[in-house]
Amino acid sequence: MPVVVVESPAKAKTINKYLGSNYTVLASYGHVRDLPAKDGSVDTENGFGMLWEVAADSKKHIRAIVEALKTDDELILATDPDREGEAISWHLQEALASSLKKGKKVSRVTFNAITKDAVTEAMKHPRQVDQPLVDAYLARRALDYLVGFTLSPVLWRKLPGSRSAGRVQSVCLRLIVEREMEIEAFRAREFWSVEAILATPRGQEFAARLTVLGGKKLDKFDIPTAEAAELAVQAVTSRTLTVKSVEAKPASRNPYPPFMTSTLQQEASRKFGMGAKACMSAAQRLYEAGHITYMRTDGIDMAPEAVTAARAEIGKRFGAAYVPDAPRIYKNKAKNAQEAHECIRPTDMSASPDDLHLAEADQRKLYDLIWKRTLASQMAGARLERTTVEIGSADTQVGLRATGQVLLFDGFLKVYEEGRDDEDEDEGRLPQIMANEPVEKRQVLPEQHFTQAPPRYTEATLVKRMEELGIGRPPTYASVLTTIVDREYVRKDKNRLFPEDKGRLVTAFLTNFFRRYVEYDFTADLESQLDDVSAGERDYKEVLARFWRDFSAAIAETADLRIGEVLEKIDDFLSPHLYPLREDGSDPRVCTSCGTGRLHLKTSRSGGAFIGCGNYPECRYTRPISGEEGGSVDGRVLGIDADGVEISLRAGRFGPYVQKGEATTEQPKPPRASLPKGWESSSLTLERAIELLSLPRQIGPHPEDGQMIEAAIGRFGPYVKHGAVYANIPDVEEVFTIGMNRAVEVLAQKLAGRRGATVAEPLRNLGDHPDGGPVQVMPGKYGPYVKWAKVNATLPKELTPEAVTLEEALALIAEKAGKSGKKAPAKKAAPKKAAPKAEKPTAEKKPGAKKPAAKKAAAKKPAVKKNAAE
Repeated sequence: MPVVVVESPAKAKTINKYLGSNYTVLASYGHVRDLPAKDGSVDTENGFGMLWEVAADSKKHIRAIVEALKTDDELILATDPDREGEAISWHLQEALASSLKKGKKVSRVTFNAITKDAVTEAMKHPRQVDQPLVDAYLARRALDYLVGFTLSPVLWRKLPGSRSAGRVQSVCLRLIVEREMEIEAFRAREFWSVEAILATPRGQEFAARLTVLGGKKLDKFDIPTAEAAELAVQAVTSRTLTVKSVEAKPASRNPYPPFMTSTLQQEASRKFGMGAKACMSAAQRLYEAGHITYMRTDGIDMAPEAVTAARAEIGKRFGAAYVPDAPRIYKNKAKNAQEAHECIRPTDMSASPDDLHLAEADQRKLYDLIWKRTLASQMAGARLERTTVEIGSADTQVGLRATGQVLLFDGFLKVYEEGRDDEDEDEGRLPQIMANEPVEKRQVLPEQHFTQAPPRYTEATLVKRMEELGIGRPPTYASVLTTIVDREYVRKDKNRLFPEDKGRLVTAFLTNFFRRYVEYDFTADLESQLDDVSAGERDYKEVLARFWRDFSAAIAETADLRIGEVLEKIDDFLSPHLYPLREDGSDPRVCTSCGTGRLHLKTSRSGGAFIGCGNYPECRYTRPISGEEGGSVDGRVLGIDADGVEISLRAGRFGPYVQKGEATTEQPKPPRASLPKGWESSSLTLERAIELLSLPRQIGPHPEDGQMIEAAIGRFGPYVKHGAVYANIPDVEEVFTIGMNRAVEVLAQKLAGRRGATVAEPLRNLGDHPDGGPVQVMPGKYGPYVKWAKVNATLPKELTPEAVTLEEALALIAEKAGKSGKKAPAKKAAPKKAAPKAEKPTAEKKPGAKKPAAKKAAAKKPAVKKNAAE
């Protein structure tokens, strides 16, 4: 009975259902081996040999496969049909080598969709692991290791506070930082336009735009001021206007190609505000359930049988007019598209979103998007008629133009229209207009405009730009974006990506000292070389050798750099951002506090960066690198309290705080208080600072025992305290206003909860753990968590209770159980009669010998965990 190995338990369950009892289907839970995060994992001196290590979580899964192979002679590796899937199969084959020596048969099969037909057909066509694809993976993994593990320590030493660098993530970060610098350097330019509301002799109104003035065609900036616009309005209103020409032209619009990974991420972001990670997580679950084809693909080609099915479904649902005469064939224009992958499409074209009854909202929305886009890609084009009307005066000094369009046949637009990153106004439909007839002027209005700065990237537009530049691989974009957000190089606000100060510093450092390695052309060329490796046209070790020769030399050149020299270069690079022009025209680098010192970029002991005066310690002016001019955070005096002591606002390791007085020999730690979450340092007043420093606030004696009740702000937020009882309150402001009645009520509720309040109901039931027992999402005091048996694992901030899957929950539980040393609950087995055993001789206990460590609960890896740390 063959042993089939796939990545995830969900996939294994579905495939086992299709193959039946003649096969044993097991899950590897993603990659089983990786490079240890230590020096020497890639031996650059000896042919780039790689030291692989079986992950602790994976040993159990390897043992399960080994046990199955003891009674089965055939191993079928059925991991995903991409480079990463090929790499997982190779790792499994290598890790199981000792168990495969006794004539075991090993083969590799791939299928693009988890359907019965696709799986059973794949089993008829086994092959061996594709070594060129594995070589491309090895090259990519070695490059990512060498860049990350070699460059990151340089960042730590030369740029305190930075966390890491990566081959693709650093280039992606540079795109975001440079866009922000473009926005900051942008200066808006004023211009005006003139629009007239006109009416035909039949009284039908339409809008026309002024295009000719003084007999000359107008360009964008030809009406620069309000005065010029008013003159243009007078020129229009003082003349009689006539229709000079009406031109109607037929036009057509063809449908968009079906989805590949990057375009799916872009549309999910545009239409639903769905991040790349959430999009891929939902797509993964749809794929494993057998609803869509494989979701990590560069291809837009569709299988012939799928095209036939789509055309049949279009005819059935919308009629023969919507089916084009010939099937539509799409070819990928990207030069580095992966090896002949199919597009992302439904496995069953007749299964509409309503037919599937999907429980999760993200899956419903994403499947609806994929289903509609796939059908639309094979539908007839839309037919339109575009009309242009030219209007002018008899003396040809004034001319206006009106444009519009009429949709004659909707075609694919009946099903789907792609979202847009830039909002454009659609041309409206025009009334009946005939040449040579006069028009009446109802209203002529000038309109002021300003040129707009380039927009900040969204995840959709950033993915699109990376794809255009050939940076990275579309299947890895989600992990790259997640990495730069998690490392606090970038923040996401209202779907826009803003570089943090830390990200600016890293980009400035790399651009100045490793410029070649964050250049777009260099990164794209390296991707092209890796594609050549996957095609068997290039030796991956030659690619690594050429890269390492130059990269290691660049690393060596930074060995003697002083931090002061690094900061000076970064200071110059970021100067437009750090020292914006002042309204009075004075030197933006002159200290506004002392008036003589020059401002410089400096680093603090905590690892952060700030702007400080060169006259330190005489002048203690400082501000954050993104702070307002004159708004010193560290040492800014807010005022003097009733005791005549200065209250100041300062920057600390854990954020801004207020301090009373200065440190002295008698009082080395003066009173301090951190600013609560939500308090802006820029708007902090003396009164608020004094209130903060006065905490804890005494509310009064408890009516039952006379003990004092206090209100304060602690590590976990605002609270009231009575003796040893602490009760959280929801609002920070309530600390300063809460009265006795409310405080006693909150404390009583806390005590009631301790004495046996009802057990909280689970937010969601995710299913059963492989070792037995339900896995649930529970509400918690400090946020939602997943629970199994006695193991509770907090949900990370990027995972919501509604979105977390069973596989993700299992990984969190396994990690928590591994750290805490908790055991899984023992399964109850039927009682058996104990067979007499020969007593084993006990070994003599050596002095200092340790007891065997307790076995940890089996850890599960996420089903989709793959090495994509670019």
